[in-house]
Amino acid sequence: MEYVHIFGYIALLLLVALLSTRLMRVLKLPNVTGYIITGILMGPFAFGLFFNGFSFEGIEASPVFQFVDRIKWVSTIALGFIAFSIGTSFRIPTLKAVGKKVITITVFESLFASLAVLGALIVAHFISSDQVTWEIVLTLSAIAAATAPAATLMVIKQYNARGPLVDTLLPVVALDDASALILFAILFQIASTIASGNGQFDVYRMVFKPLIEIVLSLGIGAVFGLLISLLNMWFKSRNNRLILCVFAVFAACGVYYLFKAPWMGGFELSSLLMCMMIGAFYANMRKDSGKTLDVMDRFTSPIYLMFFVISGASLDLRVFFNGSGPLVLLVGLTYIVFRVIGKWGGAFTGASISRCEPKIKRYLGFALIPQAGVAIGLATTASTLFGASPNEEVQRAGALIIAIVLTSTLVYELVGPVVSKFALSKAGEIQMQ
Repeated sequence: MEYVHIFGYIALLLLVALLSTRLMRVLKLPNVTGYIITGILMGPFAFGLFFNGFSFEGIEASPVFQFVDRIKWVSTIALGFIAFSIGTSFRIPTLKAVGKKVITITVFESLFASLAVLGALIVAHFISSDQVTWEIVLTLSAIAAATAPAATLMVIKQYNARGPLVDTLLPVVALDDASALILFAILFQIASTIASGNGQFDVYRMVFKPLIEIVLSLGIGAVFGLLISLLNMWFKSRNNRLILCVFAVFAACGVYYLFKAPWMGGFELSSLLMCMMIGAFYANMRKDSGKTLDVMDRFTSPIYLMFFVISGASLDLRVFFNGSGPLVLLVGLTYIVFRVIGKWGGAFTGASISRCEPKIKRYLGFALIPQAGVAIGLATTASTLFGASPNEEVQRAGALIIAIVLTSTLVYELVGPVVSKFALSKAGEIQMQ
């Protein structure tokens, strides 16, 4: 009976999310917004309250919470397919045309977002140092660099967007993951040092380990990409080639978890970087890759839908009702506003230096607003590590970080797709309505 309940719940999520797209069409909003709202309403903190006596207390034991927790692995796979799809945009002719521009823009928009949040939170720290600690300031500043590729990609696909802005946007979003990982590794190590109180910097953890993780992620992705490209010589049908691509994405996600094991060095590889590299190798080594990718687009639509629904269902709405609610809202609002300012200002500056078209300067920053998977993953890492500290103040900082990021994610994922559509529309790159 347990499996009947789980599969019944999944079926209900799919149906309600699909029906929500009709309402989104009337409201002229992207489908992804409807998926997220469906997840929130059908999640344990809304629909699930019916099965928990309309109380948040003990919600972890409720059936809806357990169902959502058991299907969260879908999010990992979905992000893998999204990263693979973005990686296919790294075709050599495109990179030759926008390569230097993309790197320049990525560096500026990532740094500006982090610096804008850092400056705003430093002010908040000096106003209330006991509430907004250095651990919170530095960790949130690092997480600010990340951009969610999923929402942006879904909007581009839904509206069949094409043009210079899209050609620049997809590589920038892809490289954001690497820049966010580097900034997080550096700033979080500083925050951890402050939290430990020993004043000693671990050079290996702060500099070399993140570099090793990035190089390993790219290298392993290149190997898988090369492998499936070579196997395409023996497997000609679209279905068999689709199976090879699915194999590579699942294998990359498996390797990600494998390297987290202590006996493998406890490396936090990036499954996103691995899958991006797989997609990039496949698109460049197989001139006929487009046929397989068309089939994959049809195959992955339900997976993407589930990813956004689960993301919405996973947002813990209890942060609005506990004692830290006002602080979460205040710091979250500061984080949201200054990250947007930093993203837009950085993208505009980078595009200006690179002498991009005026529409790229004006609208690229708006399309970089969505934030979800990577940011939540980094916040969860920070929360877990700070939560293991014997210092109660540090533990509290970890809990606040995840609450603030989840709160801001709720806003970004609801507003971000709408703003992305606005930017693409103003740039004249939406091909169909």
